[in-house]
Amino acid sequence: MLTRFRALYEKLSIPFGRASLKLHLTPNFWTLFSLFAALLGMFALGAARYWFGLMMIVVMNLADMLDGATARAGNLGTAFGSVLDHCTDRYAEFMLVAGLMLNGAISPLLGMFAASGIVMASYVRAKAESMGGIKSCVVGLAGRQEKLILLVLAVIFFGVDWLLPGRIMIALVGLISHITFVQRLLFTRTKILEKPVSQA
Repeated sequence: MLTRFRALYEKLSIPFGRASLKLHLTPNFWTLFSLFAALLGMFALGAARYWFGLMMIVVMNLADMLDGATARAGNLGTAFGSVLDHCTDRYAEFMLVAGLMLNGAISPLLGMFAASGIVMASYVRAKAESMGGIKSCVVGLAGRQEKLILLVLAVIFFGVDWLLPGRIMIALVGLISHITFVQRLLFTRTKILEKPVSQA
């Protein structure tokens, strides 16, 4: 849903990318820093230190914004950088869900429901674009930002000891992720079937 604002978001983030370049910081630095923040967030959530965990989620998201902004501002984008960014994003999301499982805020079943949906929604997009020859498979109910918003709300609810609303937020993360997976799979099928068959 928020994907429609991506072009505006990228334009507004360029000044931050230029500032990063002046500090001699690279896109890959911010990608790895984002993963480090997620790791700290996992440990914080695992210890039920929700507010510190929330702060690390914000830092993680800012660093994730800066890697793309820096790449665009300095024309430093590479295919490997894009792959690294997507891989670390998946690890980061899994770490945060794992932290909530570790402290017992959510059950392993709920955690795996959410984590598997997050991974599969991203996986089908990657396969559609690499193997299916589809230029862009950024379709469906939710992208990364929608899921992060729900995750942030869950952490806030857990922080004020509202366990049920927090668990509902995590369940929604899993639900919209799995729905997005199905939508992207069907979109891919349609696009592939639309391709003309070459005549011998």
